[in-house]
Amino acid sequence: MALLIRNPNLSGWRRDTMKNITVVICNYNYERYLAAAIGSAVGQDYPGTHVMVIDDGSTDGSRAVIERYGTRVSSIFKENGGQVSAYNHALGILDTEYAIFLDSDDVLYPSAVSEVMRVFGDGEWAKVQFRLDLVDQTGDLTGAHIPHSDPPPDCGRLLRGGWLYPSPPASGNAYRVSVLRQIFPVPAAAINRYGADFYAIYGAALLGRIATVPRSLGSYRLHTMATVGVSSANSEQFGRDPQVFSMRWAILRDIARARLKVELPLSFHDFAHEKARFCSSVYQAPFLTRWRWVMRDSRSYLYAIVANPFWSVKKKVGTLALSSLCLVPCSPLSDFVVRYITNPLARRRVSGR
Repeated sequence: MALLIRNPNLSGWRRDTMKNITVVICNYNYERYLAAAIGSAVGQDYPGTHVMVIDDGSTDGSRAVIERYGTRVSSIFKENGGQVSAYNHALGILDTEYAIFLDSDDVLYPSAVSEVMRVFGDGEWAKVQFRLDLVDQTGDLTGAHIPHSDPPPDCGRLLRGGWLYPSPPASGNAYRVSVLRQIFPVPAAAINRYGADFYAIYGAALLGRIATVPRSLGSYRLHTMATVGVSSANSEQFGRDPQVFSMRWAILRDIARARLKVELPLSFHDFAHEKARFCSSVYQAPFLTRWRWVMRDSRSYLYAIVANPFWSVKKKVGTLALSSLCLVPCSPLSDFVVRYITNPLARRRVSGR
């Protein structure tokens, strides 16, 4: 694997004590965006940056894009097995102490690695996370970012109680490799081919403290700019089947029990997950249907607000007040409220007026 030395005289880093990090780019048929992702990785200003690209059996022109970078990246071409299999493969061969798993349609800003390595140098962190700016398909900034809240360093304690902590998707996380190797390999068959970042994000919190960089160090691409479906859950784009989260939680429970001797609860709490159910139940729904949902099925949604350990009282009261407006007879107002709660871009547009 080639060590990228971008600036031998870079101040602030002693080359004899520098720790190395690998930016792992997992790609499948994203020829259109791949060059930007690789370019952002090889362009990092941290001298000890390695770049590994794992192509998961792409059938487009991705291989030609990867090969243009020659020895500047370590390239691996494997049969298609899904994102989980790509993470499994990478963690079996990584030879650096730290890693960032960058999705091939996202990018890192030039100082991202330097920022996270400075944080890693200040403590024994299992993971360092940072915000990601939301961009549209063409890469233009939308004015929003994720996540919207920062977790406490000891969020593993809350995770053991079932609370999924606020985290960016895959590209906004840097890990200690030795931590991830206690979680992976993860079963990669059937419907569990994707969502590898779920196991990395929450598994890391079970093994150590989480640090947060309170600014954006990269961008996350939104492929669907629909009226509602542009929000993001803790570990993947909002709008996917909420039942998939439950399946992944069950697998994480099994891994935690067998490998870490940690017992997680049967169910989890997460507002991003609950707002997906909220949206699917009340958006553009008749007045009586909205009331029926509130009376019969809103318990877990309300609990994820009232008991949320990551939110201020002001945010809880505001979200409850907004949610109650879904009970008014006016359908346009109800739909606006759903968009405002579930869609960060809707909030941005309103505040910009």
